[in-house]
Amino acid sequence: MKINRLKKYYLQTIVPKLIEQFAYKNQMQVPRLEKIVINRGIGDASQNAKVLESSLKELTIIAGQKGIITRSKKAIAGFKLRQNLPVGVCVTLRGERMYSFLDRLINLALPRIRDFRGMSVESFDGQGNYSLGVEEQLMFPEIVYDKIEQITGMDISIVTSSKTNDEAHALLKEFGMPFKAKGNKN
Repeated sequence: MKINRLKKYYLQTIVPKLIEQFAYKNQMQVPRLEKIVINRGIGDASQNAKVLESSLKELTIIAGQKGIITRSKKAIAGFKLRQNLPVGVCVTLRGERMYSFLDRLINLALPRIRDFRGMSVESFDGQGNYSLGVEEQLMFPEIVYDKIEQITGMDISIVTSSKTNDEAHALLKEFGMPFKAKGNKN
C-alpha cells in the first residue's frame, strides 16, 4: 500500500520535532490529525435542487469522496425553513484522503487565493482544532470555472488530537500551513 507523502513526512519528521519541542515521553502523546470536515451551507437548497446537486458534485470533486446532504433539524419560520429540508452538503475525510486533501490545500489551493497573507492564528477553538472559511471554490485546481453554477464558499475544520492550541499550531505549522506572523493583524 502506498503511503501519502504528507503522512510519511509526519511520521519521519514532524513526530520527532514535536517530541523534542513539547518533551513528550511517548510517541503516542504527539498530536495527530484525526479528520478534516468540509462543510458548505446553501441557503437556496430548499428552493433550488440544481444548486444543491451542483454543490454536492463540486464538493465531491474537491474532497475526492462523495459528500452527504445535511438537512435542517427543526423548522424556523423566519428563514422559511421546514424540518428535514436540505440546507447544505458536508464531507468528512479521514486517513489517506485526509492527508491528500491537506497536501492539496496547503500547497495548491491556499497560494491561489488573491491577496493571500497567511492564515489567522485566532481560528483555533481552544481544544486544538482549527477552522477556516474560504470564499470561493475556484482556489482548488480541480474546479473548472466554466462548469460552476455559482461561486460559493465553504468551511474547513481540521480536527487534531492535541489538547491545546499551541500544540495544534505547532503541528499545522510543521505540516506547512501558512500562518500570519503573531503581531500581524492584516
